[in-house]
Amino acid sequence: MTAEDPVVDVRDLHVTFATDGGDVRAVRGVSLRVEPGEVLAIVGESGSGKTVTARSIIGLLPETATTTGAVVLRRNTDTGASDVLALSPSALRQVRGRDAAMVFQEPSTALNPVFPVGWQIAEGLRAHTGLSRAEAHQAAVDVLRRVGIPDPEARAKYYPHQFSGGQKQRIVIAQALVLDPGLVIADEPTTALDVTVQAEILELLRRLPNEFGTSVVLITHNMGVVADLADTVAVMYDGEIVEQADVRTLFSAPKHPYTRALLDAVPRVGASRRAALATPRAAAPDAAPVVEAKGLTITYPGRLRTAGFTAVDHVDFAIAPGEVLGLVGESGSGKTTIGRAIAGLTPVTGGSLSVLGTQVRGISERRKRPIRRRIGFVFQDPATSFNPLLTIAQCVAEPLVVHGVAGDAREARGKVDELLKAVQLDRTYGDRFPHELSGGQRQRASLARALALDPELLIADEPTSALDVSVQAKVLELFVRMQEELGFACLFISHDLAVVDLVADRIAVLHHGKLVEEGDPAQVLDSPRDPYTQRLLASLPVPDPDEQAERREAWRTLTGVSANVS
Repeated sequence: MTAEDPVVDVRDLHVTFATDGGDVRAVRGVSLRVEPGEVLAIVGESGSGKTVTARSIIGLLPETATTTGAVVLRRNTDTGASDVLALSPSALRQVRGRDAAMVFQEPSTALNPVFPVGWQIAEGLRAHTGLSRAEAHQAAVDVLRRVGIPDPEARAKYYPHQFSGGQKQRIVIAQALVLDPGLVIADEPTTALDVTVQAEILELLRRLPNEFGTSVVLITHNMGVVADLADTVAVMYDGEIVEQADVRTLFSAPKHPYTRALLDAVPRVGASRRAALATPRAAAPDAAPVVEAKGLTITYPGRLRTAGFTAVDHVDFAIAPGEVLGLVGESGSGKTTIGRAIAGLTPVTGGSLSVLGTQVRGISERRKRPIRRRIGFVFQDPATSFNPLLTIAQCVAEPLVVHGVAGDAREARGKVDELLKAVQLDRTYGDRFPHELSGGQRQRASLARALALDPELLIADEPTSALDVSVQAKVLELFVRMQEELGFACLFISHDLAVVDLVADRIAVLHHGKLVEEGDPAQVLDSPRDPYTQRLLASLPVPDPDEQAERREAWRTLTGVSANVS
């Protein structure tokens, strides 16, 4: 093999899984090539087969998988290549890490919580080389420095829980790079990250071909990330590649209807703003706010004589009847804490917070109960908020039973069927268990449960962050329609400014517990005044390679990051 040959050549790959319900053909006839220094993005929704294709490259499929075709991977140790599908388990162990390495979607599960991160990186290095313990540790420190971990000599001794989400993602990337593989496979590397942290990780991944000499296979459903990072794009649908082209051709002239649908579903700031947002709905002059906070402060007490942590610091805002207030900010900004305080789940320690005409600071649990009946809550992850032992109908009926509207789930079934129909789910879904629904279907059921008691106020905490882009678009469309029909007020919590722009009448921006900017979407998103809001907007990738290149430079200017150093 020469330096001009592809790093990996996937030829007519078929993958079939044996299940109790019969064989499932997950990948059907996929052919791909990744050239040296190239970033190939494989895009598609959940279940399209993109992750199965990527895992085939390093032989990480379960025993229930049957594969045919060839995955020819160039070896780093010599000029030859190997068909990964034909390798023995011992030969595969030599390939993984040295010739190709994988960055997994969730770093918290990829890192061992009981060992320091430096030890984990060094141990992988020693398994493939003859380095001593001290030499491997020094190599681990060096690679941590190269991926942007501050003070790597000290931080190498830290445990995974002592790092932020973005830093843990950098550590997982460092693990993949420590043996200088020719190929790095990044599986949804930014899905769970805030947009500003996502921008930093994308900047790091962008450096890999030039600084580390590594080709990249990027698995994602985020078309903005694709526009920001990829050279070539392969679009997968139902186990097949339906379109493949260079990134600019694919975005400017997509040929397949599925590709066009993916691009159309991506929310963009300003592009899809509701006409009503140009003239935000005004409450009646004498209408009292549904929620009103003045100097709101929430401090979590310290432990073992340590100082408390102030999560919300003297915040003022109000939500009028029928209004949607979008609350945006990064993880740790205090937005979820505010939502929990409004719902009576977190105590207020300073200032005042009036909810539905009742001052909730210092209120007893007994007096909170009638207020909670008038509030609906849509959780970020419905998979964990639903009881897995109950059917969807029983879960949706739960608020009706708890608040005495119905004696049991059977008595509430008529109302439950109406709610499921309202969120565009057939009544038969009520007889299924949560794990039998897709992510979008579970989120619709979660909205149905939140609306069960006809709430005057709805709190939606990151309700679409874990959804594919097309499913997200459908859920957001449903949310807007339900809000307009039922007229409830809403606190919509998100870190995605484009999503908030679709649904909100006003936007409030939180940073380190302080409200730094507030106004209608045109004011906040088209003419942001606060530097933090400007950084948030610049960090948000857009599905246009040329526009994204300009935004990347703007982000670098705002953050002081050079094009060559993360």
